Amino acid sequence: MIKPLKIGKYTVRYPLIQGGMGVRISGGSLAGHVAKCGGVGIVAAAGIALNSGLYNGRNYFQAEPEAFKAELKKAYEIAPDGIIGVNVMVALADYEQLVAAAIDGGAKVIICGAGLPLTLPSLTAHAPDVALVPIVSSFRAAQLIVRKWSKGFNRLPDAIVVEDPDTAGGHLGEKMELIGIGQYDQYGTVREIKAYLAAEFPDANIPVIAAGGVWDRDDLLSALDQGADGVQMASRFVPTLECDAAEEFKQAYIDCCKEDIGLLMSPAGLPGRAILKNVDNLRKYDLDHKTPCRLACLKKCSYKESGERFCIVTSLDRAQRGDIETGLVFCGTNAWKADRMTTVQEIFNELFPEES
Repeated sequence: MIKPLKIGKYTVRYPLIQGGMGVRISGGSLAGHVAKCGGVGIVAAAGIALNSGLYNGRNYFQAEPEAFKAELKKAYEIAPDGIIGVNVMVALADYEQLVAAAIDGGAKVIICGAGLPLTLPSLTAHAPDVALVPIVSSFRAAQLIVRKWSKGFNRLPDAIVVEDPDTAGGHLGEKMELIGIGQYDQYGTVREIKAYLAAEFPDANIPVIAAGGVWDRDDLLSALDQGADGVQMASRFVPTLECDAAEEFKQAYIDCCKEDIGLLMSPAGLPGRAILKNVDNLRKYDLDHKTPCRLACLKKCSYKESGERFCIVTSLDRAQRGDIETGLVFCGTNAWKADRMTTVQEIFNELFPEES
């Protein structure tokens, strides 16, 4: 029998976290339905104001927290008793404000990646029931976070997500030249972190979650068999009726083939995995439209600082709205396996047939 997942004070029926997909790919609808089915539903913070009806072209940083809370409200309307959380990238310029908004909106779990969330416990000290979950790709990063939180804030992570840069989608926490060369051992890292936590904090029972490359039940069972306490899945939930993206975005997953998926360097300074068929149009769009950086959404961004590459958030926004010709479609390596539109419930039925 597959065991429930305990994250902090919350027990989740199934050991599955829906990955956070920014710029309204995983908004209130997807998060709510995943939580309703017994997983952890995640609303992603990055670019949440865009296409929200709250952003008027001039008030991005004012609209962001309000749009974030609106999506959390939507998710709870779908799953009033569900475990609903958020993903907030450390690299965001309004990281601290979005963490505060997540708490105000009732998030039960805060997941942070794209940087080390070394100060997260101080930002959430007034909400001790909220579970805190960092994303790492190495044992060293996990150890650094655990030591900083333990010594500085008398707090431990409530779970740790180990993301595999060789298979995960979106922004990746590894150097471009080290991705896909066969040297990364995700489950070796999972087991190393688990052994460290068991030795240093034997009473803590901190689950370690595998992210990247999980598509079906065989992948899930393999992850659990290799030592993970649960999995994080994102790409699998895109071609669903409940996903918050436009139909064209979802269809891009269904239509793509394995060779269409690859790496590009984001202006955020991180590699990213995406469908690359139309990637040349990203930079061309900003050049043709002479688009300046209007949002300053990232703490560090080569497009903001020198006009290099392209505007990451507006390219993701265009794709979310259905413009996959000039927009950026992030995905994991398994996106090509999508062959039809489905529902969140059907995915859960396949992953957990004995419990359904």
